[in-house]
Amino acid sequence: MIKNILSGIKAYSGTFKIIANLGLWKYFWIPVLISLITATLIFTSAYALSDNIGQFLSQWWVWDWGKNTVDSLSSVVGGILIILLGFILYKHIVMALSAPFMGPVSEKIEAHLLGKRTPNPRDTIFMEQLWRGIRINLRNLSMEILLTLPIILIGLIPVIGLLSSILLFLVQGYYAGFGNMDYTLERHFKYNESINFVRRHKGAAIGNGIIFTLFLFIPVIGVIMVLPLSVTAATVKTVELLKLEKQIG
Repeated sequence: MIKNILSGIKAYSGTFKIIANLGLWKYFWIPVLISLITATLIFTSAYALSDNIGQFLSQWWVWDWGKNTVDSLSSVVGGILIILLGFILYKHIVMALSAPFMGPVSEKIEAHLLGKRTPNPRDTIFMEQLWRGIRINLRNLSMEILLTLPIILIGLIPVIGLLSSILLFLVQGYYAGFGNMDYTLERHFKYNESINFVRRHKGAAIGNGIIFTLFLFIPVIGVIMVLPLSVTAATVKTVELLKLEKQIG
């Protein structure tokens, strides 16, 4: 698993060169605009709602003793929940809405890597690509929330809180990498087949998503650069895996 995660991270090397050589920067301006608008809306809303979440949580403590401590902890927990929810919503919204624009970019990179157009591609139109992106990301959003909530609860237990943080980071990475890989898989597999492919190569997805997630901690620049670099890296790695499985030649 660790080797596969590292290979997903390594795929980021040379991404600037590929984008520049293929003249792909012009294809990213709409996804970058989507990314900036989504990030602004989500994180301003999250900041405004954090206190409300804390107050909602603290009202369940009906006793007077320890009330101040509970209020403080509720604010912290509320802030963490809002930040996590913001990260989760951001990446799935951006990935879903960017699907019709990232698919063609991924196809150009794939053709470059193979030295030819992929034989028998699954040709799709704009709305089909958009629906595929929405469907995949709604599914991933649901799964990620189901996994995230119990991990947060486990994190409240002393000592093992560090393990909880690591698990949250890996879950975030996996579903980010999943979305990036599907821009390539969309041309080769149906919905369920793509899910099974990413499960077989979850390490590569996590590696791609780790860098994706880290980029989001870089103010402004991270939101601008995250899609171009992560989608390019995911395409390079996914094409490599497809060749290993003899799905493409």
